Amino acid sequence: MGSTGILDVLVDNLLVVATACFGIGIYVTISRYIQGKARPVPFDWPAPAASFLNYEAVTITRPGLLSHEDDPQLAPNNPVAGYRYITCYDPSTGLHLDTLPADTEADIMEKVELAKRSQLDWMESSWGDRRRVLRSFLAWLVKEQEVCARVSCRDTGKTMIDAALGEILTTCSKLEWIINHGEASLRPQKRRGNLALSYKTAKVHYEPLGVVTAIISWNYPLHNAISPIIAAIFSGNAVVIKCSEYVYWSSRFYINAFRECLFSCGWNPDLVQLVACFPEQAETLTTHPDIKHITFIGSETVGRKVAMAATVNLTPVTLELGGKDPCIILPRTDIRKWSSVWMRGAFQSMGQNCIGIERFIIHASQYDEFIAEMTERVRKLRLGSVLAPSSEGFVSVIDGGSMINDDRFDTLERLIKDAEDQGAEIIVGGTRYRHPYVENGSYFAPTLIGNVLPSMEIAQQEVFAPIMLVIKYHTVEEAVDIANGTRYGLGASVFGPDARLCKDVSLALECGMVSVNDFAVYYLNQDLPFGGTKASGYGRFGGPEGLRALTNPKVIIEDIFPMLAQTSIPAAVDYPIRSLVQSWEFVSGLVGFLYGYWWATKLSGLLRLIRAS
Repeated sequence: MGSTGILDVLVDNLLVVATACFGIGIYVTISRYIQGKARPVPFDWPAPAASFLNYEAVTITRPGLLSHEDDPQLAPNNPVAGYRYITCYDPSTGLHLDTLPADTEADIMEKVELAKRSQLDWMESSWGDRRRVLRSFLAWLVKEQEVCARVSCRDTGKTMIDAALGEILTTCSKLEWIINHGEASLRPQKRRGNLALSYKTAKVHYEPLGVVTAIISWNYPLHNAISPIIAAIFSGNAVVIKCSEYVYWSSRFYINAFRECLFSCGWNPDLVQLVACFPEQAETLTTHPDIKHITFIGSETVGRKVAMAATVNLTPVTLELGGKDPCIILPRTDIRKWSSVWMRGAFQSMGQNCIGIERFIIHASQYDEFIAEMTERVRKLRLGSVLAPSSEGFVSVIDGGSMINDDRFDTLERLIKDAEDQGAEIIVGGTRYRHPYVENGSYFAPTLIGNVLPSMEIAQQEVFAPIMLVIKYHTVEEAVDIANGTRYGLGASVFGPDARLCKDVSLALECGMVSVNDFAVYYLNQDLPFGGTKASGYGRFGGPEGLRALTNPKVIIEDIFPMLAQTSIPAAVDYPIRSLVQSWEFVSGLVGFLYGYWWATKLSGLLRLIRAS
C-alpha cells in the first residue's frame, strides 16, 4: 500500500474516532443533564425546640385542647379577636407545646382557593418534575428521620421505635413506590377492542381532579399527612390536609417541611395546605364545591358524617374507618416462634393502630400455652415518655408510650369490667396506669384478657388500645365464623404450619387485607391497595388503585387509520328508516355474526347482514 493509501486509512480512522468521541460526549452531556434534573434538591427545615430532650415548659394538669382557657400561662401571646385556639401538649408528660389558632370558615375557604390557583401550573408539570419533588422530600426524610420521629413522639406520646416503624419506614416505602412506579399507574393506558371496533384504538387518560382533601387521624401524624400529599400531587392535584386537633403541632411541622421542599424545587408551596379546625368548621371543607375528592381516616361515626356532607356536591369519598382485626392461630402453630410478631401486632403504638390485632383466635389445644407465653411478655412491658430527660437518654428502657388522651379510659375500663362479669379472665392490666414519674401522662396498662366470648361487647367494638383479647375455638370453621362475626372488615392475620390451609382460611375472611404468618406487612408493600369492607369503609388508597382514585379516568377512542376506515351509518339503519324489516334483518344479522357461539350462527348472521345491506 502506498503512502497515500496509508494516509487515507489514518484519516478515515481518525474520523471514526472523532465521530465516536463526539457521540459519547453528547450522550454524557445529556445524561448529566437528565441526572441533574432528577437529582434531589437539598433543603432544610429547622427542628422545633420542643422536639429536643432538654425542652422545658409548663406541665399541664389534666391537659386538653382547651387548657389555655383555664390557665393564663398557656394563652397565646397575641390572640386575634374572633379566633378560637387549640392547646398543643405532649400526652405522655402533659408538657405544653404551643397554643395555635384554629382555622375559621373564612380561612378554610381561602386555603382551598390558594390550592386551586397553584394547581393550574402544577397540573402541567412533567413526571420528572413530580418525581424530583418526591425524591427531594425522601432524601430530607432519611436525613432528618430522628428529628421527625422525635416530633411524632412529642405530639402523640409514642416511642421512637413505634415512630420509626409506623411513620418513617412506611412513608419512605410509599415515596419510593410512587417515584419508581407512579408514572406507570397514571400514564395513558391502552385498552382492548373488539371485532366491531377493529378499526379503532382506545386509551384511558388519568387526568388530575383539581383540589382534593384528606381528613386524617392522629395516630400517625407524619405518615397520615405525607401519604395523601404525595399521592395527590403526583396525580397532578393540589391537596388540603385537615389534621386532627390533637396533632396540630406536629402536622404543622411536617407540612411546612413539605411546602419548603416544593419551594426549593421551584414550585408554589400553596399546592399543599394545612387546615386545623374544630368539628363545627369541618363541613366548610367537606361541602366545598372545589374539593373534588375526600379521603377520610378516622372513626365510623365521623366517617358517616363526612360521607353525608360529601353528597352536597356528589364528591367521591374514600373511607378508612378502622376495624377489629382478627388473628387466627391454626392448630400446631409454633407459639414461641411467632410470639414477638403477635406482641408487635397488639401493642404497636399502644394499640392505637387501625390495623392492629384486636382479637387472637386460638385453638383450644394451644390456649394454655399461648396464655402462659403472653402473660410473661405482657407483664414485662414498660411504659413512659421516650423524651423525658434522664441520665440514660431515651428508648432503652421504654417499651410503650402513652395514649393520645384519657378521654376513653372510662369506656375501656367499663368494657373490661363487663367482660370480667361475663366470665372473661383479666390476666394482666385492665385499668389506666398512673405513672410514678409523669403524673400528667395518659397511660393505659398493657392488658391481656383470656376466655373472651365472641358475643362480649369488648369483642365486638374497636378498642384502639393496648388490649390483647384471646378467644378459643375448636374447629377451623368456627374460627372463621368468629373472625367474620363483627361489623368490621379491615385487615386480618392467619398463622399456621399448613400453607394451603392458611390460604383457604384467608380467602374465607370478610376483609380487605390478610397477612399469612405475619402482621400487617401488606401496608409495607405500597403496590397494594389499602382498605376494607363492611363498617371498615370503602374505596382504597395505596397502589395503582389509590392513585387512580385521585384522577378522572377519561376515555378517548379514535380511528387507527382515519384515511382508510371511519364509522359510517349503513343505509339500512340510517334516518329516516326506510324498511323496518330490512333494518331489523341488518341489526340482528350483525349481532349473530359478531356474537353467535356456533360457526353456523355466525355464517347465518353474515348472510342476513349482506342481504339487508
